[in-house]
Amino acid sequence: MSNSNLYTHKLHKLISLLLLPALLCGCSSSSQSDASVAAASVVEEILAAPKGTRDNTTVCLVPEASGTTVYENETTILDASNTSEGYIIIHYIGDSAKVKLQVTDPDQTVTTYSLAVDGGKEEVFPLPAGDGTYLVTVYENITGKQYAVAFSQELDVTLSDKFLPFLYPNQYVCFSADNEAISLAGTLAYPANNDLDVVSNVFNYIIANIAYDHEEAETVQSGYIPDIDEVLETQKGICLDYAALMTAMLRSQQIPTRMEVGYAGTAYHAWISTYIEDVGWVNGIIEFDGTDWKLMDPTFATNSSSDSLKEFIGDGSNYTMKYKY
Repeated sequence: MSNSNLYTHKLHKLISLLLLPALLCGCSSSSQSDASVAAASVVEEILAAPKGTRDNTTVCLVPEASGTTVYENETTILDASNTSEGYIIIHYIGDSAKVKLQVTDPDQTVTTYSLAVDGGKEEVFPLPAGDGTYLVTVYENITGKQYAVAFSQELDVTLSDKFLPFLYPNQYVCFSADNEAISLAGTLAYPANNDLDVVSNVFNYIIANIAYDHEEAETVQSGYIPDIDEVLETQKGICLDYAALMTAMLRSQQIPTRMEVGYAGTAYHAWISTYIEDVGWVNGIIEFDGTDWKLMDPTFATNSSSDSLKEFIGDGSNYTMKYKY
């Protein structure tokens, strides 16, 4: 079997796991119970397996505010020393109680973040649209929902590697070598023979151990930032938690992974896409539609036995990605 056919075969196998119904929705149905037991059995096999041929060394890239290229005023310090690595670092030093950052990509996508205040801290933000001119704007709250521009700077970006924005940590996908989740990723990658095995092992662990948190979903506030170790400790989370956890774990195994946020129909949700060598970007490995996690990949979903899922996915036009982190 050729490498291409072998990867396709493994992708199809992974899809059959991803399509197990309602694994992460937190329901108590017998179908979910059976699926969770099956997933737990798979995890036991992963952890008991011998060392694979793939190198499972943890590699956590560390963003730096190098101070080589800095733009600042009385409210904001922007360190743009490492734009070629796919990130910028912002430190808000003003006195507003509520501050927003907007990053306008070369394709004119505008991504809005909340910035740390009260002295703040250095925060990392990705440059996910590749080469081109980015506009970085900081807004301070004036009153109610009114904001005023406090800082603005254009940046001309040329990446040294197009995958770097999806390997570094950032505000939404925050991780380091000290995280329990990152240590776990190395363990799950231990028996892997290739990147696709790592993706499958990480996914199976997550679906066997993390439950959907309905209470948090109903009370979560705008600007919520996932804590990947808290998700592991509490064994529950919402869509951003699942996506951030899996993204961080795969990035630490040198697998470029995007956390994506957008819509399936009218439902706001989060999912991931990951890059598999010799295959390319496998888009929408997992997605959340407000109730269930399912495969969202128009290319490979045709191999699924789920007629309703096939019908909804169709040509992919029901799905709209708005942001990449």
